[in-house]
Amino acid sequence: MSDELLSTTETARRLGVSRATLYAWLGESDNGCFLLRGQPVTIQYLQSGARGQGRIKIEAQEVARLRDLMRVHPSPQTVRRPPIKQTRYPGIDVVLGRPNS
Repeated sequence: MSDELLSTTETARRLGVSRATLYAWLGESDNGCFLLRGQPVTIQYLQSGARGQGRIKIEAQEVARLRDLMRVHPSPQTVRRPPIKQTRYPGIDVVLGRPNS
């Protein structure tokens, strides 16, 4: 299965994105600007043609790697203490509140 070459249509379907998005990702990857979940990623793909103007094919193993990079891993929520209510404020030397009449 690792030798299987997929078309851009099949690759986009397996990744759950449109073909236009996949082409945008490939262009960003070529320029070194592609980030996936905040991590820089380079997409490995094959392109036929004498001057690289042919059909794009991506290995099934590369698609699986991209899917793993897209996977969300929930992080545990940090427990925070409730704020401490201050009765005195730094630099204020008077009693706060309405003056007694």
